[in-house]
Amino acid sequence: MVAEAHSGTLFDSDLLVNQAQEARSASRLLAHSSDAQRSQALYRLASLLREQVDELLQTNALDVESEREQGASASSLDRLALTASRVDAMATSAELVARLPDPLAEQGPFRRLSNGLWVGQHRVPFGVIGIIFEGRPNVTIDAASLCLKAGNAVLLRGSRSARKSNQALVDLIQRSLKDVGLPESCAQGISAESRETVAALLKLRGLVDLVIPRGGRHLIDFVVENAQVPVIETGAGVCHTYIDRSADPGKAEQIVVNAKVRRPSICNALDTVLIDRAVAQEYLPVVARALISHSVTLHCDEEAYACLIAHGLNLHHVEPALASDWGKEYLSLDAAVAVVDGIDGALEHIATFGSGHSEAIIAEHYPTAMRFLQEVDAAAVYLNASTQFTDGGEFGLGAEIGISTQKLHARGPMGLREITTYKWVILGDGQVRPR
Repeated sequence: MVAEAHSGTLFDSDLLVNQAQEARSASRLLAHSSDAQRSQALYRLASLLREQVDELLQTNALDVESEREQGASASSLDRLALTASRVDAMATSAELVARLPDPLAEQGPFRRLSNGLWVGQHRVPFGVIGIIFEGRPNVTIDAASLCLKAGNAVLLRGSRSARKSNQALVDLIQRSLKDVGLPESCAQGISAESRETVAALLKLRGLVDLVIPRGGRHLIDFVVENAQVPVIETGAGVCHTYIDRSADPGKAEQIVVNAKVRRPSICNALDTVLIDRAVAQEYLPVVARALISHSVTLHCDEEAYACLIAHGLNLHHVEPALASDWGKEYLSLDAAVAVVDGIDGALEHIATFGSGHSEAIIAEHYPTAMRFLQEVDAAAVYLNASTQFTDGGEFGLGAEIGISTQKLHARGPMGLREITTYKWVILGDGQVRPR
């Protein structure tokens, strides 16, 4: 059935159902394929990415220019843009995933019950996974690589802003599958021309086993509130770094700058600097100058603002914070700054405004550091390191399907094991259950 979508674009619901049915059929073949065959597809994908880099960059440039003409922000354009090095990184990621151990090889341990039955578990794919994501075309490769390696068929619904780039990448994925004898329908792109495709995908109970959204708060809330299929929530990243009175000032400056500036448009970038009142007058101006030298605008609470103005910092990059600056994921060269009353104040602030993603403390006092690591409720907690390490590749997972901020069924960077489930296997020899 073809219907008029809210966006004014025709939406073909029958096409989406057909894609899901094809993915369901393909998933059964994929689940019983060998790890060698699935890995071979990923090696072939890596080769195609490197061979087609010029064509990919030309296609991506069309998406970037279209978004630029529509007034997209610098951070949005950065997330969208591909470069030769980013394409090579995508190829390397596919190769890393291919080299990882087969998650479906995990069996047992089995235990023998008193009635003679042997009971254990066998790791298996979910089946068909829908990935809904915004902005970054590299997610197409990361998501497909992980899903295919784990034996899952995947339906990829990227953003309209990256539709040409994503389609070109899906074409390469399907070529790699075909070249190794696997169904092309194991990985399919879903049209991004209409917003209705997201709502329709969320209703495909019985065809889609799991949906994973990757994007901003609005997208994630929409998916969670409207899904009729299971969802793993990859939440927005509101990331804090707390500078304790025991912090090494050199480490504080280096870590905060890296956490904010390295790539400000990603979910693990620093959003709020918290600093112990005991060292604010000494440490804050140093850290602030380092951030301002990288064109970061600081949104300061009253005490931090007064401190920085008194030290003569650039008024163009220092301004009073609004209530909306706390708990805000900036994805830009902006950061909130608050002076807190030691570790207690930092913990309270994070409990109030954190999103459960990544939080860091810079401290040399062991009991304070351990208290922070134990009490902060987040998927990743850091001592004396940048939050930008929250990434599947950096954690040795090869790549990630997303960073889960929930507590079931997965938390933090989700690699191969997190996109599989298990079934119970029971071995008997004629046992029947007594009445």
